[in-house]
Order: sequence, then structure tokens, then C-alpha cells
Amino acid sequence: MKQPNIVYFVADQMRSDSLAHLGNPASITPNLDHIALHEGVSFQNAYCQNPVCVPSRCSFLTGLYPHTTGHRTMHFLQREDEPNILRVMKEAGYEVIWVGRNDIIPAPRSKEPYCDEYYDGIDFTNKVIPNPDAKFRGMGHQTAQNPSDLYSFYVGKGERNDPFIDLDWNCLKSAMDYLERKAEKGDDRPFFLYVTITFPHPPYACEDPWYSSIDRSKLPKRRPEAHTLKDKASMLKEIGKKQQLSSWDEARFDELRATYLAMVSRFDHQFGLLADKLKETGFYDESSIFVFSDHGDFTTDYGVAEKAQNLFENPVSNVPLIVKPAKSIEVKPGVSKALVELNDLSATIADMAGIELPYTQFGKSLREAIGGNPFHKDAVICEGGRIHGEKQAMELGHGESSPYWPRLSTQYSEGPEHTKAIMIRMGNLKYTYRLYEKHELYDLDIDPLELDNRIDAPEYQGEILKLRERLLKFMIETGDFVPMKRDQR
Repeated sequence: MKQPNIVYFVADQMRSDSLAHLGNPASITPNLDHIALHEGVSFQNAYCQNPVCVPSRCSFLTGLYPHTTGHRTMHFLQREDEPNILRVMKEAGYEVIWVGRNDIIPAPRSKEPYCDEYYDGIDFTNKVIPNPDAKFRGMGHQTAQNPSDLYSFYVGKGERNDPFIDLDWNCLKSAMDYLERKAEKGDDRPFFLYVTITFPHPPYACEDPWYSSIDRSKLPKRRPEAHTLKDKASMLKEIGKKQQLSSWDEARFDELRATYLAMVSRFDHQFGLLADKLKETGFYDESSIFVFSDHGDFTTDYGVAEKAQNLFENPVSNVPLIVKPAKSIEVKPGVSKALVELNDLSATIADMAGIELPYTQFGKSLREAIGGNPFHKDAVICEGGRIHGEKQAMELGHGESSPYWPRLSTQYSEGPEHTKAIMIRMGNLKYTYRLYEKHELYDLDIDPLELDNRIDAPEYQGEILKLRERLLKFMIETGDFVPMKRDQR
């Protein structure tokens, strides 16, 4: 059987409930809704393994958990000896084309071991071998007259010819140009097209027609401010205090949230263009397509914008994951409630391609779940934070003029805010073990917005013991792995 092409179309900071078919009445995502309901599977209960970019990507590109290799910070990227599914697929004969965000390989290092071509979206040059004079290009940021404007990341209506607005359009063009070249050559070599988009990562800005398309009156109710809720994590409350959004009225919050959904809608439109190009070039039927996000975004739920490394509420940990398999692979289209993790992705594409992963990893192939099995895993995990004194995880360097200051200055604290925690979900229960402060338990059946911490409720104590025992088993299973390399002695 011919190996399927693999396409990853990855959002940055997209929460699961931002899609129309997953229940958001204000969302406009027709392309993703169509493949989720008619051609593929949308996993409603998919979870990232860390709620910020680098640790999450180091996890889903390996099948390892962040704690296994110490990826718990934005400033520690993959070492040369670490496994990576891009390299595995290239070594197995796939043509690997990487477009967009990096966040896993240090900038000075060549990407030749990982891909055949690399396009960063700044221009259309293949940068698989890096330019030593190139400078890091971060997100565009708004200017603001007062702290709540700056720290909210809100911009509103954007325009083309702005580098932040244009970046994803450049990425899309690079991906589609590759497909056209591939089709013209008549090359039968299977490809792995890894397209990692910036939207809807803040700043919250989007151009028309998407900016004006969201009906503000249809937005779901916002989750209450963290400071009004009992036994919420100190990290959430401290970021909320420093971002100073409590002075906003709901109409202003709605503008930010609508802009975020406009960014999601533009992502959906760009996915539709890529899907059309796959069809036009004859690759669509033979391609397994995965659409997902590295993590989510609070989008002012709990009075907080953006995300943090040790918070695990569903807006930041529960992510979209839609899989449209190649036509040779069995699929039962629709929304699946199976518990799945992003670190299952590497095992899944290796399974689809008939490749044995040459390293120990902890993901589980989604093939059976794609085919209709309602059960995948009994538990999913998300983790992050640091121990006291771990300065290298503080991410020092942002002053009060940076929109990231509320979060990063809180990470500098040696209080309980930025300290280690791990979340486990089993069935309807989400339990978070916090190393230096009160644990959390939410019953999603009766409290889907995670407002009532039931950690002290007598009726849940037996379930909490089961969750803690499962967490202990997980940590023993995944705490480390023996490297595949055998050294001489």
C-alpha cells in the first residue's frame, strides 16, 4: 500500500471551543466543520501536554512529555540528540517541508536533519541552512496609552502589509507553491508538509472581512474573574491583577473576544485554500491531514488574556484536533469524545506510514479512534511550572513596557505562583496536583466552566485517591527513558 502524504496545519494558541462545530455560536469555521463532520474526526477532548509553545511542540513532535526531557520553558529547545518526528520521517524517505513557526530547533542550527526545505513566512526563501546574521523576529505588538490596553494584547482591526498580518499569508503561499512544484515534477515520493501558522496567537488583530464578520451578540458568556473564585491558582489571580482588565466593560471584552474568533475564522479560510490546492494538485485523497493547535488561550476568561505555563483550565489545555485520513484508512466521521493527547500524533503518523519509531516514546496511535473506537486513553495529562530556585525557567528579561510583563514578572516570583503542577483528566474529573499550593478538582459534568474547586468536598475523596494513584503510575512510566545510543565503555 502506498504511504500516505502527511499534512499538519497547526494553529498557535487556538482553544477547542473556538470552533463552530464544537459549540461556539459566534464562530465561523465552515471548512474545519465540514471535514470534521463529513470526512474526518474531530476530537472534542484533545489536550496539549503543556499550555505554552515550546514545551508543547517539543512534546507533540516526539511523543514525550515535557517532564521527561525537561522541556518546561520557552528558552530550552531541543538538543541535537533528542528524537524528532520530522527527522524520523525524512530518514524514512519522506520529503519533509517545514513552513512557519519554529520554537523547537535553536536558530543557529541547520534544519537539514529535520526537513528538505524550510520557509519561515518572513519571505519566500528556503532557509533550511540558517543565515548566521538573521535576527529573531518575534510577534508584532501594539502600543498602548495605559497598562490594561498594553497587557490585554488587544489591537482590533488590522490591515494587510503589516508584518504580523501578512506572516501567515506568506506561509500559506510557500506551502501552496511547494504543492504546485511537486505536482509539476510528477514526483511519487510521499511528503510530510508541516505548516505551522501564527494565528490566533496575540496580539489580537485581524483584517477584514474576518474582523467584521463576527456577530458580537452571539458570543458565549465569559468566565468570571479569577479573584472572585475560591481556591483558584495564585498564578491565574496574579496575572489577572497585573493585566488590570477588571476596569473593562463587557462590550470591550466582547471586542477582544470577537477579534480572536475572527483570527480563528481567517485560519479556517486559509485551511480551506490549502485543502483546495491539495485537491487541485491531486494530493488530497492520498493525504492524511491533521489540524490542531499547540495550546489554547484564556481570551479574557477569568479576567486573563493569553496563557501561562502552569494553568490547565480548558481554554488553554483543551485544543482542537481534527484528522482527515487518506482514503485508504478507515474513518468514522464526526465528533469523538475519546480522551486524546497531542503526543499521540507522532505514533499516529508513523502507524499510517508503516514506520517503526526508532526511539522510546509515550504516544498511542489514533488509528482505532479515527475508525470509530470511542475509547482511546483512560487519562490525559498537562503539566508545567518549576521548582523554587530554578532561575533558568523564569524567562527573565521583559520589563513593564512588554505586554508579557504580567505573566513573566509573576514567573520571577519565589512564591507559589509559577511552581510545578500537573493536571490529569479521567472521565468527567480534572485533578491538578500543585507542588506548593492547594490542589484543584473540577467535575466537568456539573461545572464545565471550572469555577468550583471541589478538592475538599467529602463526596469526591475516593475519586481523588484514584486520580492520585493514576498520576503516580504515569510519573513512574514516563519519568525518563533510556537513550537509544549505546556508548562504549
